[in-house]
Amino acid sequence: MPTYPQGAVDVVDAEGAQSALGKLEQARELAVDLEADSMHAFRARLCFLQVSTDSDVFLFDTLQPGVEARLLAPLMGDPGRPKYFHAAQGDLQFLAEAGVRVRGLFDTHRAATLLGWPKVGLADLAREKLGVELPKEHQQSDFSLRPLPPGMRDYIANDVRYLCELGRQVREATREAGIQEEVELDCERLCDEAVARPDVGADFKPKLPRSGLSPAQQTLANAIAHALHQKRLEWAEKENVPMGRMLSNMAIADIATRMPSTPRDLARAAGVRGSFVRTHGDEVLSILREQQEKARKGELQPERENKGPKDSNRRKREDALKAFRVEKAAERKVTPSVILTNPLMDALLGQPPRDLEELARVPYLGDKRLKLYGPALIELLAAFPVVGG
Repeated sequence: MPTYPQGAVDVVDAEGAQSALGKLEQARELAVDLEADSMHAFRARLCFLQVSTDSDVFLFDTLQPGVEARLLAPLMGDPGRPKYFHAAQGDLQFLAEAGVRVRGLFDTHRAATLLGWPKVGLADLAREKLGVELPKEHQQSDFSLRPLPPGMRDYIANDVRYLCELGRQVREATREAGIQEEVELDCERLCDEAVARPDVGADFKPKLPRSGLSPAQQTLANAIAHALHQKRLEWAEKENVPMGRMLSNMAIADIATRMPSTPRDLARAAGVRGSFVRTHGDEVLSILREQQEKARKGELQPERENKGPKDSNRRKREDALKAFRVEKAAERKVTPSVILTNPLMDALLGQPPRDLEELARVPYLGDKRLKLYGPALIELLAAFPVVGG
């Protein structure tokens, strides 16, 4: 039976951080997780960085002076020291923002997904593989609270306490299933693609109905949605709350489509709270009137999609690649994403390689896929060359 580290060490100052680093440097493998106040602040802060070995759990309180994530950069960047994460993508963004690049990642969530396991949550895997129950009642808690309540402290420690052993078992399962190379390549991709989080709200795209509105109504609704989005950013930043808590995307779309004219009508919009109407209702209605006046004067321009030349064979290539990976997945008894992940599909669709040499240069394809599928992929893609692109 495996043994797990008991207790947890709070790292709250520079001296404690150096002591913890000295012990972590002696470990062959690390388990890593982090907590932020994403559900409670306009721009989330990294609040804790939890790192575990087979004998210790360290809780780096990154809100304290002298306890900075970048202190762990050399450890995290060592490709020869495996780092077990679970669902690493968001964590990698926070770390990249702090100047920390991870190498040697093994993401148990990504691995379990490629293995085709029906349940891939950390609590599910811990229960099934280790017989350990991980309560999850603090998933949406405010981790910026100080002092951290005991129950929340136990929660964040347990997220890494069992992860080294779990990571080894999941990694062994990928080896037994013959997909370890594919999983490790996808983990490498996650590390390479990790970038600092974009500015809050920078990627906003309103989800407006595609039918039932005339082109002029679509243009007006789109203008209202963007104006409301900019205003909610101002409100949310001022009150230091997530923008979606101030006004959800669903509420923005409903307001932009229905265009209420009174506070009572506004309160009927989907996801709009009465307290919001009392505080900001007049400003919302003013925005609606302003955009409607611009539309009346012909000052609104329809949003144009930036489309390049149309490749008339792209859909045929896509359908053929999907059929190919389903067929090969059935032969190997693996999930289709093991054969070709979605990012690999996108790469092959966008710039189809013309020969094995070009195919070998496709990032994260790997030697195994090249050997197993290379000639067949080149033949398939040649049947549907780029036309008009």
